[in-house]
Amino acid sequence: MTNDTNHNVWFVTGASKGLGLFLTKQLLKQGYRVAATSRSLGDLTRALGPEAGLLPLELDLGHEAAVGRAVQAVRAHFGSLDVVVNNAGYGQFGTVEEVSDAEARRNFDVNVFALLNVLRATLPHLREQRSGHVFNIGSIGGMVGGFPGWGIYCATKFAVSGLTEALHADLKPFGVKTTLVYPGYFRTSFLDQGSMVRPAHPIAAYTEARASEQQHTATINGQQPGDPEKAAVALIQAYEAKHAPLHLFLGSDAVAMAVAKQAQVADELAQYKALSVSTDF
Repeated sequence: MTNDTNHNVWFVTGASKGLGLFLTKQLLKQGYRVAATSRSLGDLTRALGPEAGLLPLELDLGHEAAVGRAVQAVRAHFGSLDVVVNNAGYGQFGTVEEVSDAEARRNFDVNVFALLNVLRATLPHLREQRSGHVFNIGSIGGMVGGFPGWGIYCATKFAVSGLTEALHADLKPFGVKTTLVYPGYFRTSFLDQGSMVRPAHPIAAYTEARASEQQHTATINGQQPGDPEKAAVALIQAYEAKHAPLHLFLGSDAVAMAVAKQAQVADELAQYKALSVSTDF
């Protein structure tokens, strides 16, 4: 350990698989105490087993009262709460036209509103102690939206990006750190059958979306360049750093896409600057 935080308590959502699972394992390995949540206690137990310093919690993040009770249980069990990792989420595939209202709302419920439930339950404690750290796990799809068939998912992650930047401004006076994480493609179960949700009523005319779907499931899945174990280590290093980043990109692919997006915006700002500023009084 590089500092005296190794007994601090982390609250990690979506901890039974994906990045949340790798992070929880790495935290326990490094001596941190972890409250890990999943919709299924059985999944948590199978994935993590009995571990000293682990509090497994079965939790539906969509129920605000249940989230509040879980946070109280964490504080009662460990006596404190120091780090919140909003990691739970899933990928809704489908073009904007294809995804139904119910499908879109469900994706926002899990990826955005459940995150807000966690924040409302945990922030009073972090504010009161005037310390702590919030990690919101977004996606490179929360900065770059040009992926055919990922419109609603990207919209949820753009929402996470915007609210996290505002959250940073909200919490800075209280000494609570905030980090927005933009992972690229990591070799987890995110693209597996059952994790990546498809629209109930696909439209054949969207040939690029169908090609994207096939590419993600048959070509990219299992070949992602990102190592989730290294991502977990990087998150802990960001926490232990003296100055925490607000924006943390994970993966060379995420960095490349972010740089390309910045260049595109810069080019269009320059090209249309005269038109843009012409709207002032």
